[in-house]
Amino acid sequence: MALNGVKVVEFAGLAPAPFAGLVLAHHGASVTRIDRPSSASTNDALCEGKRSIILDTKNPAGLATAKRLIAEADVLIDSYRPGVLERLGLGPEVFHDSEGKKGLNDKLIYARLAGYPREGPYASMAGHDINYIALSGILSMLPGTNEKPSFPLNLLADFAGGGLLCATGILLALIERGKSGRGQVVNVDMVSGARYVSSFPLLNANDTSPYFSKPRGSNTLDGGAPFYDVYTCSDGKWMSLGCLEPQFFATFIDRFNATLRINGMKTKWTPTRAKQFTQDDWPEVRKYIEEGFKMMPRDYWADVFQDSDACAVPVLSPAEAASIDPTGSHRPAPHPQLSRTPASFQCGGSSTILEPGTHNEEILIELGLPAEERKQLVLAGGLGVEMRDKARSKSKL
Repeated sequence: MALNGVKVVEFAGLAPAPFAGLVLAHHGASVTRIDRPSSASTNDALCEGKRSIILDTKNPAGLATAKRLIAEADVLIDSYRPGVLERLGLGPEVFHDSEGKKGLNDKLIYARLAGYPREGPYASMAGHDINYIALSGILSMLPGTNEKPSFPLNLLADFAGGGLLCATGILLALIERGKSGRGQVVNVDMVSGARYVSSFPLLNANDTSPYFSKPRGSNTLDGGAPFYDVYTCSDGKWMSLGCLEPQFFATFIDRFNATLRINGMKTKWTPTRAKQFTQDDWPEVRKYIEEGFKMMPRDYWADVFQDSDACAVPVLSPAEAASIDPTGSHRPAPHPQLSRTPASFQCGGSSTILEPGTHNEEILIELGLPAEERKQLVLAGGLGVEMRDKARSKSKL
């Protein structure tokens, strides 16, 4: 695999940081997650191929062990708010050489993943995906109702602008390290990341744009066009329609009209190919398409447009989508696919939850800690008070 031999330390978090670590793990990196003491499983399903160690970084012994682990790593993924690791004594200045001072690991790729830009009025605030895309400018452009825009789950900021761009930055830094021999800090914030992955709409948000020149909800790609939308069928399921180009719209409307005639739908007005870009006719075209799709169930319409260029395909449930996945797994497979160094993927299994501390002993042994040092680390509370108390109780028996 492409990243065999690359050691990654990931501080436990939710969504973007685990996804960045998952991308690396799928391609062969050895990813060790540092969990906090006394924490139950974080229900993080993005943990395939990873290992877990519990370390109390507020405890001197636990902090020293974390520092030792990072000193031997190629990559660190920081999932905390800006400044947290610095206050713990685990900032990049500890590991990188600077101003004539030797760091513990100058080859370390130190990836910091934050919500808001590190400089600015929101830097220290709490937030989630919806807040980040709100500040990015893209939420104001997304489809929704006349009263307000909607949001696409927590995909744009957490995963596209956060985790995926973080993994991209890490890979870029690893490539550069191959030339310079030195690591560097990779700064990712999800507001800026969401803006970057939204470059096309944001750069086209102007009066001359063919895509976004009108108010939200009345443009081609934001729900305004009847030929780029989702329609409800007679069984309550949906069909997606995306016939933007004239030749694709022609294929759709010709086949749609013919099917409605076969099924006995009678209307006073039938849209033709020429009506695609006549915006005054869009409300009537939309009503016609809505009523037409509601005549028959989704799978009927899927068969109608199968093997055509109508750009009309069914909206599948997660289970349905998994059934046609080439891997046959409900777990999304790593992508893109590499021909010579394919990713590692456990398809077909249930969603894995990595319990904190599962690999404590294994990881400490790999770090070179002999049995007595491992024992003292536990007794000192480096792995948390719960394990310390268990060890003390056991020693009294």
